[in-house]
Amino acid sequence: MRLRLLRRRLTISAPRMMVRSAFPWPIRWALAATVIGFCLAIGLWAFEFGREIAGIEGGTQAELVRLREQAAMRDAELAQTRVQRDEAQSVANTANTLITAEKASSEKILMQLKALEDENRRLKDDLGFFEKLTPSLGTEGVTIRALQADTQPDGKIRWQVLLIQAKKNPAEFTGHLELAFVGVMNGKPWTAVGSGAEGIPVKLGQYGRLEGFYDVPAQVLVKGITVKLFQGGVLRATQSAKI
Repeated sequence: MRLRLLRRRLTISAPRMMVRSAFPWPIRWALAATVIGFCLAIGLWAFEFGREIAGIEGGTQAELVRLREQAAMRDAELAQTRVQRDEAQSVANTANTLITAEKASSEKILMQLKALEDENRRLKDDLGFFEKLTPSLGTEGVTIRALQADTQPDGKIRWQVLLIQAKKNPAEFTGHLELAFVGVMNGKPWTAVGSGAEGIPVKLGQYGRLEGFYDVPAQVLVKGITVKLFQGGVLRATQSAKI
């Protein structure tokens, strides 16, 4: 029903109809072409005006060439900077290698220096010990010329004894040496024999040097050492020293 009413309104049979004079088709096409041309002209004007505002027109090609040249120069500078960076990195790596080698060499030198200092200290001790080799005039038989004892870093006691016969071309001496240590243990007096039951065998001509180490028991503070020299059960010499 609605479709019929709509057809009646849009066709000749509609209740109301208006008659208008029609333009010829050439005029219509001319008007349409004029409007389209006018729109295109406005669009072209807007495009050109936009180019002028953006600064693209007028020297654009020259500016583009200049920018490309600057970009090429920046690329060359960047490449040169990278080369310089690589060279600097190589130098830095070489310097690090040299520093590492120098550090290792310094540590080795320090170790050698420490070893030399220890050797020098030992030689001084030996020198001081052997400076007492000169026999005392008027002394006969075997005597104990020197006795030294000191505590080592590991807690042990190192002892040294120098025996000498004052006679010229003396006969060989045969005997044994006994060591005794005295100290304090838990606030009470403490003594111990550090040479064993049979002592330390001794054989010497003009002089002889004996040395050794003694393991100190726990909680013991050793304060002194006594050395006794025996020959056939007879005491020939004795000497004590503080530690």
